[in-house]
Amino acid sequence: MSITSSRTVQIQFSGDITVGLIQSALDNAVSAGEAIIQTLASGPNTITAPVVSGLVITGLTIIPPTANTNLITLKGVGGDTGIPLHLTDPTSIALNTTFVSLVLNAAATIVGVRLIWT
Repeated sequence: MSITSSRTVQIQFSGDITVGLIQSALDNAVSAGEAIIQTLASGPNTITAPVVSGLVITGLTIIPPTANTNLITLKGVGGDTGIPLHLTDPTSIALNTTFVSLVLNAAATIVGVRLIWT
């Protein structure tokens, strides 16, 4: 059975200007379609893409728990300075088909981080 994933980023402005912007990624007709709820340990956590023959990963959405108060830093490798992510807002990343893994560094243990692979 195949899974097709569609990812969209939508930005809406209101107030002095009213503008809507919707940017869609290409559909992935051979998506893993996998959602994992994971606990991040304090420090670096290597996150590896699911590997299933014939499936391709083109995106990852990271959704911290709504009550999260601990910093999560996105890194390419453990020694990388990284990019601090919002404590509770989702982050969606488009990935090249050669993607293998990344590091999420947690300031403390975080239970219930949702990883959605598309």
